[in-house]
Amino acid sequence: MTQNPWSGYPAFHHESEPEPSAPLPTAPKSPNSLWHRMWPIVIVAAVVALVVGLVAGVVGARIGRVSSSTTNSAVVPIPQASGDTSPRAEGTIAAIVAGALPSVVSILIEGPNGSGNGSGFVLLADGYIVTNNHVVESSLNGGTLEVEFFDGSKAEAEIVGRNLSYDIAVVKVDRDDLATLTLGDSDAVQVGDSTIAIGAPLGLDGTVTSGIVSALNRPVTAGQADGNESYINAIQTDAAINPGNSGGPLLDGKGFVIGVNSAIATLANGGRAGSIGLGFAIPSNSVKRVAEEIIATGTSTNPIMGVTLDLKYTGEGARIQQVTEGGPAAQAGLQPGDIVTSFDDRLIANSTELVVAIRSNEPGQTVPVTVSRDGSDVTVDLTLGSQKG
Repeated sequence: MTQNPWSGYPAFHHESEPEPSAPLPTAPKSPNSLWHRMWPIVIVAAVVALVVGLVAGVVGARIGRVSSSTTNSAVVPIPQASGDTSPRAEGTIAAIVAGALPSVVSILIEGPNGSGNGSGFVLLADGYIVTNNHVVESSLNGGTLEVEFFDGSKAEAEIVGRNLSYDIAVVKVDRDDLATLTLGDSDAVQVGDSTIAIGAPLGLDGTVTSGIVSALNRPVTAGQADGNESYINAIQTDAAINPGNSGGPLLDGKGFVIGVNSAIATLANGGRAGSIGLGFAIPSNSVKRVAEEIIATGTSTNPIMGVTLDLKYTGEGARIQQVTEGGPAAQAGLQPGDIVTSFDDRLIANSTELVVAIRSNEPGQTVPVTVSRDGSDVTVDLTLGSQKG
């Protein structure tokens, strides 16, 4: 079934600095003129205080009479159930959240254009934390980056590396005793599976929402502050995601991280929106590969096909405008003018879907690609190349 690519608004909470304003000039005030302006206020305040005192006395006397007349009345008990403070049963949302919350963090950013907050989660106990690139990028160029933990403690953080195309970043704090979350297998996720989103929407840290996986392989593009766009082969969920949730974990019904919350749907008029039941998360398998590369080398790679696409083409599929000499597509025998209709057994409706399908794979992986050429279908095996992310 053809899917329309969604344009997502990053779920990052940003507060701009107020515009500076010059103080209005004022004439110097003499002590006498100041007193003349103040004495009516003083008198009014005294009158109000007197009136309040009289009213308080009357009310106090009245209360005293009422109290004395009801001292001997019997108190009617209201039934109340006894609360259960014991740990919740394994597998319940409450039990999963209790185990996950200590590993979820708020990320506080101060940058040249103001402050903001996002979310993240601890991947390794020795201080490595995963979040979105669009959360941390505003701290560059002289800004600051701070992580706040569930217990209220804070630590300065530094960016280890980031991948703009996948909208993933890894930051590190000087700690070696952190509770971690475990990545799940996003390829095993099915529509209808339970989801739990944890983060700091609008700065409200430790906020938990729940829902289900409402769609898979949703092609989503999300803008970055630097003008670039990330292409996400997203997990769609109806768990409420709002600005500030960016970078936080999307958990499955066992408490494993199946995605990193990254974007929410925008309205047709382009206005910013809160949760309307359409949130998008980067699949955990993509997060795992990119984060591992960043932690090991400080950089990461993107899979490439070695083609330039014709963005003006409006037909079904993705039309190849140019083939990079010696690249993966050229080696597989693809030609300019070929229209990609299937990639790795996934139907392709447009250029965005092809880019997202490529990004859902790894460099060096061989996939079947079907193109329409001169009215006939041609299928080739293409080994994806690698490019710095």
